Amino acid sequence: MPEPTARLLGASQVRELADRLGIRPTKQWGQNFVVDGNTVERIVRVAGVGPNDVVAEVGPGLGSLTLALLPAVRTVIALEVDPVLAAALPDTVGARAPDLAERLLVVHADALQVHTLPGPAPTALVANLPYNVSVPVVLRFLELFPTIERILVMVQLEVAERLAARPGSKAYGVPSAKAAWYADVRLAGTVSRSIFWPVPNVDSGLVAFERRSAPETTVSRADVFACVDAAFAQRRKTLRAALATWAGSPAEAERVCRAAGIDPTLRGERLDIHQFAALAEARGR
Repeated sequence: MPEPTARLLGASQVRELADRLGIRPTKQWGQNFVVDGNTVERIVRVAGVGPNDVVAEVGPGLGSLTLALLPAVRTVIALEVDPVLAAALPDTVGARAPDLAERLLVVHADALQVHTLPGPAPTALVANLPYNVSVPVVLRFLELFPTIERILVMVQLEVAERLAARPGSKAYGVPSAKAAWYADVRLAGTVSRSIFWPVPNVDSGLVAFERRSAPETTVSRADVFACVDAAFAQRRKTLRAALATWAGSPAEAERVCRAAGIDPTLRGERLDIHQFAALAEARGR
């Protein structure tokens, strides 16, 4: 049985495996493979997953993070869009961690297209997400899989800061507000670009999500999200102007704001998700 650290993929093993599979990382699928064992062990540690967890992993690639997750959790459900990588992952795990192979379920699918997952219900999402789909993947999994209690994702640092941003900050926007509907979100660390192959042009960040109850409201999530989208579509405008089309007119937007107890001269970047819910409720009154 391999020692725990011997299971992990280092830089030479990643390149050797990629060469053997004929893999050339593509921008289309945002492929940047982790080549540092310390980083994947850190991700598992910060994620706080344990032996009872069923972890969904999006974009496992060559298996760097998968091999670190398997010893720590009950099951890893790995979703991979690249058919070559999806087919190769069970062989990699079988060769490097044969005692853990039964814990792995591989799904060849686009994470933005799946509606269900095989096996037991996921309790966590832990992933090194392709930069180009990171926000929609996180929001989709929070929506589709209410059993997911925790998320720890590695994403482009700018995206990480945006997801974890608080009202009033420069980075606060649509992703921040929508993520806050589902969970408490925090920036859990930064990661150097040097741990990837190929090396990207940006550093990465770790974002942690702890699911909590959605805001209490009489309207749907879709209604609240439509208000969020309208408020940030014209970010520099006041709510009275930015919400005019959504509400029906500038005067109606002002009425809705006042009915919700919100100053119509504020901008959307000042509002938290509870205030957006109050606006969506007030529009219906």
